[in-house]
Amino acid sequence: MKFSRQTTLRAQATVAGVGVHSGLPVTLTLGPAPVDAGFIFVRTGLEGSDREIQATADQVVATDFATVLGDRNGPLISTAEHVLAALRGMGVDNAIIEVDGPEVPIMDGSAAAFIAAIDQAGIVTQPAQRRFIQVLKPVSVKMGDCFGEFRPYANGFRAEVEIDFANPVIGQQSYGFDVSPERFRREVSRARTFGMMGDVAKLWSAGYALGASFENTVVFDDERLLNTEGLRYADECARHKVLDVIGDLALAGLPLLGAYRSVRGGHKLNHAVLTALLADRTAWRVIEGEAARRTSRPVVEVGSGIVGGRIAAAYGPDVS
Repeated sequence: MKFSRQTTLRAQATVAGVGVHSGLPVTLTLGPAPVDAGFIFVRTGLEGSDREIQATADQVVATDFATVLGDRNGPLISTAEHVLAALRGMGVDNAIIEVDGPEVPIMDGSAAAFIAAIDQAGIVTQPAQRRFIQVLKPVSVKMGDCFGEFRPYANGFRAEVEIDFANPVIGQQSYGFDVSPERFRREVSRARTFGMMGDVAKLWSAGYALGASFENTVVFDDERLLNTEGLRYADECARHKVLDVIGDLALAGLPLLGAYRSVRGGHKLNHAVLTALLADRTAWRVIEGEAARRTSRPVVEVGSGIVGGRIAAAYGPDVS
């Protein structure tokens, strides 16, 4: 993060695509939001009135096949992680996200289209100081073979991911980096979701991945990559998992100062570790100030509150 002040979008920008699970057309519009608003989804196109929901960890209602936000009336927005990753990764603090369907459009399976929309809208600074959640001590969760951990980190926010798939074409991969808008755009934003051709029948029968295709998913069989254009990065699968981490952890409600490590994880693990961190009031504090790496400027604690051919994609539970 470069800036000590909060940011929002200068104007609105719209993207249109299909929902990866429903296969139905959907339009998403990003727009400005006031200071301290955070990320607010507005579900339009419903009978009656539009419904709003704050993008925070306590609004997560499902994580098996994507990160799904909802309220007491049920699920509202599915597959929220890629647009949230784009906003947080590019240093946007406050935004309204209007969606006219039950899920965010998958676009090309990465965050690239959402970054293009952010570029089109423009980013502007706001008068209030940016606030952060600073990790004060390690917090970890183990779920079977999956492990996730937050730990203190002096240089901003760092994301580290290790994956280990039985599929020999993917195998073991790892990737980690200190998150900044420049590095996010260059190193992670174009990494696409991925899946195995052999999982297609199971997902289709469950009503998932109806909109998945070679245009929005990297697809493997037991022996090779099936996309004719090849990979965007040699370790694209690990980098996409980092993209998901950034989106899922955007649900903290404020930018994080700390390091997060995920081993064989996914949306369910990310949410579990974030929930464990927020539940332990001794493990974090809210501060304000500039979070540039190795900054010498002081930070000031401001209190304890926070703002609340189709193929099969890898949206399964946390097995990697």
